[in-house]
Amino acid sequence: MNARVSPPNSAYVSPWMDSDLELFRDAVSRFVEGEMVPHDEHWRKQNHVGHEIWRKAGEMGFLCTDIPAEYGGAGGDFRHEAVVYEECLRRGITGFGQGVHSIAAHYVLNHGTEEQKQKFLPRLASGQLVGAIAMTEPGAGSDLQGVRTKAELDGDHYVVNGSKIFITNGYLAEFLILVARTNPTLPGAKGLSILLVETKDLKGYRCGRILDKMGMKAQDTAELFFEDVRIPAENLLGGTEGRGFIQLMSDLPYERAIVALGGVAAMEGALAETVKYVKERKAFGKTVAEFQNTKYKLAEVATITRIARTFIDRCIQDVVDGKLDTATASMAKYWITDMQQQVIDECVQLHGGYGYMNEYLVTRMFADARVQRIYGGTNEIMKELISRSVLG
Repeated sequence: MNARVSPPNSAYVSPWMDSDLELFRDAVSRFVEGEMVPHDEHWRKQNHVGHEIWRKAGEMGFLCTDIPAEYGGAGGDFRHEAVVYEECLRRGITGFGQGVHSIAAHYVLNHGTEEQKQKFLPRLASGQLVGAIAMTEPGAGSDLQGVRTKAELDGDHYVVNGSKIFITNGYLAEFLILVARTNPTLPGAKGLSILLVETKDLKGYRCGRILDKMGMKAQDTAELFFEDVRIPAENLLGGTEGRGFIQLMSDLPYERAIVALGGVAAMEGALAETVKYVKERKAFGKTVAEFQNTKYKLAEVATITRIARTFIDRCIQDVVDGKLDTATASMAKYWITDMQQQVIDECVQLHGGYGYMNEYLVTRMFADARVQRIYGGTNEIMKELISRSVLG
């Protein structure tokens, strides 16, 4: 079964698409429809997607698609990543944290030693390792200067103590990008480093509860605890202490492009579902689609969605070309996720009472959308970054 979800009656085609990517999209679409959509309700009830779907996605070549083939990736570029995000998120599949997994892999690709790349990237690409980013702490969200987790060098190991919270893929994670303070004497973010952590049978490491969230119920967001956890010193990302903040900042445009892309895909999926619903639903002897208010509301959300699509398409091409800057990525993340909430809210309204029922896709999309304005850096932080580029 292939039920590609795309904006209705739309002649628009992303300028970065080509015939090879269309074939790739067809394969991803069939995979998502066959292996993910039928299980989404169960995944939401159990609060995670399980390891099996990660292994299957890896076998199909749908993980780390923009990682070079020499490191086990598919050897594509960010357009391939975009296709996978779109096909998942247009259908409301938010439990499969591919975005975070890809970001974790890119930290290794962009900043790791050759030995680290050879050791971890093939297993991330195959789905043998599920990746997560252990950055946020109870007292340190967007402000990384507040990180308290410590990593003290003891011989050929770092001894880690601390905790993390709101960790996407946390429950299933087998590989962590761990942000820790390796030099407590340096102020702010200067003493931060990143450690590469394999969690299996790791003494002193514990995953806490899967957090009870408003939305994204299938996403295994969790707390992580470290008590005298010993990490080989060779797993220091890049091999040099104190570069954690620089490494994190350099990869943020990629991360924020992913968040924004998810917002556009969700808008497109919600719009398609709503058009289908209003054409079928009747009130006062005619379909809801025949009412003038419905037509005007659909015109409004379709326009916003198209503007968001053209914006993210430019960002996608900029990622491919290696020139997406911090300000543009911040603009995309803030504006698109704000519009995502607005558009899906209108789609819920057009569903009437059914728009409040979890069995309807737009309802789940509405709840899932709210966190988009928070993670990846809050939208308030995005505006601060944008203002710096404006004021100079």
